[in-house]
Amino acid sequence: MQAEANSPNADQIAYWNGEASSRWLTRQQHLDATLEPLTRWALDQAAPRAGEQVLDVGCGCGATVLELARRVGPNGHVLGVDVSEPMLGQARKRAAEAGLRQVELVLADASAAKLPPARHDLMFSRFGVMFFRNPVAAFANLRRSLKPGGRLAFVCWQPLKLNPAFLVPLQAVAAFAPPRVPPAPGEPGPFAFGDPEHVRRILTDAGFRDVAFVAHDISMRLAAPGDLAAAEEHASQTGPVARVLADLPGEAGLAARAAIREALRRYDGPDGVALGGKVWLVTARP
Repeated sequence: MQAEANSPNADQIAYWNGEASSRWLTRQQHLDATLEPLTRWALDQAAPRAGEQVLDVGCGCGATVLELARRVGPNGHVLGVDVSEPMLGQARKRAAEAGLRQVELVLADASAAKLPPARHDLMFSRFGVMFFRNPVAAFANLRRSLKPGGRLAFVCWQPLKLNPAFLVPLQAVAAFAPPRVPPAPGEPGPFAFGDPEHVRRILTDAGFRDVAFVAHDISMRLAAPGDLAAAEEHASQTGPVARVLADLPGEAGLAARAAIREALRRYDGPDGVALGGKVWLVTARP
């Protein structure tokens, strides 16, 4: 299996093997710490059990793969799939260092890859399934890898307007960039699954049943109290604002980042610079 350059998701494959992977690799430890409470909650909801076979879609640098492997134990198996070779390289290194032989990591476009049929008890993803160009076909392909009694559980963002951790930086740079055109409905991206009815239609058309949603509030701690420079650096390197800043050269880019730093000031408290967010946990059965 491999991530094909002629895939309908070729633009995403190129992005996650280029600038995006570099940013995530640089900030991996910080991102893992920021998302750790959410990851723990989501895995508690998905409830992987000892001995189970699990598919982790969009596993990135491996944080979810490692925790899934610990939960299924040495008699279980976790297949992590991602399109980013640099990020998978980091995941392989972490799994080897942890001695988790029940982990298998594969470079592939999960939307079309020939995954083992009827093998997995659980398909899990943390923010890895909102980027498919044809989500119905992608989820139909993934469904075929689930056992008849298996289950699907993934985390996705609610709409951008409900996620200050991403909205605040975007609003801060608006004066320095061309007007932002919102993605068309259904366009791949981090907030593509914000509308639960849209997601329900996708999964139903892909052959899933018993589709359910659990809303969950999170707090994203960007930096220690008073460290607005670190908070700005983190905010500038993740989420949609990173793409905006990549197109702002020189003085405009510096001014935009200063504006982000100032916008984050009101979120600086005794527990650190923290902004809220809202996600869905989506569950279904094949």
